[in-house]
Amino acid sequence: MLIVGIAGTELAPHEREWLAQEQVSGVILFTRNFTGREQVAALVEELRAARDAPLLVAVDQEGGPVQRFRGDGFTRLPALARIGDVYDRDPHRAVALAEEHAWLMASEMRAIGIDISYAPVVDLKRGNRAIGERAFHPDPEITSELSLAYLRGMRIAGMAATIKHFPGHGSVLEDTHFDEAVDARSYTQIDEEDLKPFHDAIEHGAEAVMMAHVRYPLVDEKPAGYSRRWIEDVLRGDLVFRGAVFSDDIGMAAAKSVGGIGARIAVHLDAGCDFVLVCDPKLVPESLASVSSREAASSALVAQLQGYVGNTWEALVNNPQRTHFIERVTALDVSV
Repeated sequence: MLIVGIAGTELAPHEREWLAQEQVSGVILFTRNFTGREQVAALVEELRAARDAPLLVAVDQEGGPVQRFRGDGFTRLPALARIGDVYDRDPHRAVALAEEHAWLMASEMRAIGIDISYAPVVDLKRGNRAIGERAFHPDPEITSELSLAYLRGMRIAGMAATIKHFPGHGSVLEDTHFDEAVDARSYTQIDEEDLKPFHDAIEHGAEAVMMAHVRYPLVDEKPAGYSRRWIEDVLRGDLVFRGAVFSDDIGMAAAKSVGGIGARIAVHLDAGCDFVLVCDPKLVPESLASVSSREAASSALVAQLQGYVGNTWEALVNNPQRTHFIERVTALDVSV
C-alpha cells in the first residue's frame, strides 16, 4: 500500500517500526540514503531483515538527471533523450542502445538487491519541465519502439518494468513537483499520441504503471492518479492492464489539490492505485495513521514485482558483455 522514504544511510529504530506495519509494502531509496555501493547493499539487506513479509525496495535510477546512485562502480547512465537523438540517424543502433542501457541499469540494481527502478519514462519529449531529457523522443511511434527495447533489457536483467507517467506527462509545460499541471487536450488526441507507448508496453507485459499528477479536464477534473476514469475505465478497462498501479509522490505540489496527507492517500487508493509513494520521511507517520484501518496490499502483488534474477556484483563486473555495453552507452554523453 505505502512505499515510504527513509532519512539516512542506516535504518533508524522508528523506521524499523514503520516496516513492521503491514500497510507498508516497500521503501524507495534516494541519494540521501547512499554513500557507496557496499553501504547501500547493506542497507537493502537491513530493510529486508526488518520484516518477514515481502518488501519492495525501489529507486529512481533512470540515468541522465535522475540517477540516485553514482560513482563507486555504477555506470554513469546518459539521459534517454540521447538514445532518441541516435534514432533520428540510426534507428537500429538506437534500439540496441536502449536495450543495453536498460540492462546496465537493471543488472547493477539487482546486483545490490534493489527490486525495481521506476523506469522507463515513456512520456513524450515535448518540453515538459519535469520530464525534459528523461524522455526518449517527441514522436509516439519512436518512443514506443525504444520503450519496448528498454523493457526487454530490464527483463533480461531480472527487473519488472514501471512505465510512467500515465496517461502522459510530456505534453504540458508545468513541473508537477512545484505547480499544478493541466493538459487541455481531448481524450482522442491524448489517445492518438501520448497513450501509444503505454498501450504498446502493456501489450508486451509491462508489470507496473506510475500515474501522473497531471489534470486532463476534458476527460476528468481530477488529476490522473486520483481519477477512477483514468485508472479503472481507461487503464484497467480500455488498455486491459492487470499489473500494479503506483501513485506518484504525494509530497509533490500537484498532489495537494484534494487536501492533506490522509486525503491524498485515500483518494489515490479509492481511485484504484495499489501503492502510494510517500517519499518524504516526515510525511510517513501521518500517512501510516491515515491507513491504519485499511487492508494492506497483498503479499502476492508485492512479490510479483520483486527481482527474479540477479548476479553478484563480482560476477557482473567480470562479465565482458557489460564492459562492451558500458563503452557503447556512456559514449552517448560524448557524441551521438
